[in-house]
Amino acid sequence: MRSIAVINQKGGVGKTTSSVNVAAALAANGRRVCLMDLDPQAHASLHLGISALDNQPSMYEVLCAEASVAESRQWVTENLAVVPSNLDLAAAELELAGEVGREMILRDRLQDDDEPFDYLILDCPPSLGVLTVNALVAVNEVFLPLQPHFLALHGLSKLLRTIEVVSRRLNDSLKLSGVLLCMYDSNTRLAAEVSTDIDEFFQSTKGGRAFFRDARFFDTRIRRNVRLAEAPSFGQSIFQYSPDSNGAADYNQLAAEIMQQEQSFVTLPVAA
Repeated sequence: MRSIAVINQKGGVGKTTSSVNVAAALAANGRRVCLMDLDPQAHASLHLGISALDNQPSMYEVLCAEASVAESRQWVTENLAVVPSNLDLAAAELELAGEVGREMILRDRLQDDDEPFDYLILDCPPSLGVLTVNALVAVNEVFLPLQPHFLALHGLSKLLRTIEVVSRRLNDSLKLSGVLLCMYDSNTRLAAEVSTDIDEFFQSTKGGRAFFRDARFFDTRIRRNVRLAEAPSFGQSIFQYSPDSNGAADYNQLAAEIMQQEQSFVTLPVAA
């Protein structure tokens, strides 16, 4: 199983949109996918029309040992399952602060889950707190969505440092394996210039840093598309809402790139 955390501490860069639609595209291509919503805003859950009701366990109950991953999982399609979130998850940051080994809780919960999946995708909150660190400890890969804007590089070094520290101290199998550009406008010179800047940044800094030495700058660019912004309000992925849109085409192409990595990426079990 490939386990992937989709993270960026900056909001509004297409993180949740990418998590949901990559998961949906992979599922449509016959892969069994589990999407875990680690953001208290629950946007990934709502995007797929899933809500954690009072009697339905969510990520909060999973992290606080009140329910198993299996008990919290809801199926969207035959191949796509979601472990939803809700606002209760915001309290988990405080409740887990005093727990011994709090960074390992999600990893331990996942080890108790024996449902077979090809992909585990974690949509992380736009912060570098306990929830995000739990995600980084529980997975083997990180996907980093970026907006082609000069501010995209702001805070990027801090984010990479966090991933590197977790890789070195808590999860030595963790690797940054994919960088994705979202909200891309090919008609502007700015997008092309920033894309080049970001590519050069990674090329110049990854030489001696093992955790992202093999990172791939995905060829697919997720273009600006109003259909992608509209789909969540209908509780649908882009493939349900507007299958003929540019957004659907882009995420299908991205899923194809990700599946191509299966040929060369060594899939490791979640770290013990």
